[in-house]
Amino acid sequence: MQENVSTVSSDRCRIGYVTRVQSFSACHRLHSKALSDEENKRIFGKCNNPNGHGHNYNVEITVRGKIDPATGMVLNITDLKEYIEMAIMEPLDHKNLDKDVPYFADVVSTTENVAVFIWDNLLKFLPPNSLYEVKIHETDKNIVVYRGE
Repeated sequence: MQENVSTVSSDRCRIGYVTRVQSFSACHRLHSKALSDEENKRIFGKCNNPNGHGHNYNVEITVRGKIDPATGMVLNITDLKEYIEMAIMEPLDHKNLDKDVPYFADVVSTTENVAVFIWDNLLKFLPPNSLYEVKIHETDKNIVVYRGE
């Protein structure tokens, strides 16, 4: 006896991953208040320039979850787009990270810490346990991945 394929597939819990890409521009200066000026210059080099420098960041946000049998979606992409707007674009785009974003007043604005900031902001909007990964392309050669660990 052959099983009905639609019955078999609807009984299984299918997990999907959805990624949305967003770009934003921001400037910053890599400088730690915990280090001397000499240490900052040695560790961060040209990125410690007192006048700062800028990046055109590309961010990939990946969510994970059950594929809803009724909608066929893990998460409505329109909702994800709105969450990204509120969690990333509004606080970060065309900003001086160190001066315009209170989080970075005492946190060095490395790409690793920008990823943590984005992760924490997205958690305010996304369904629990759905955020899988924040990947930031600071340059073509420098990429940071954060998974909430």
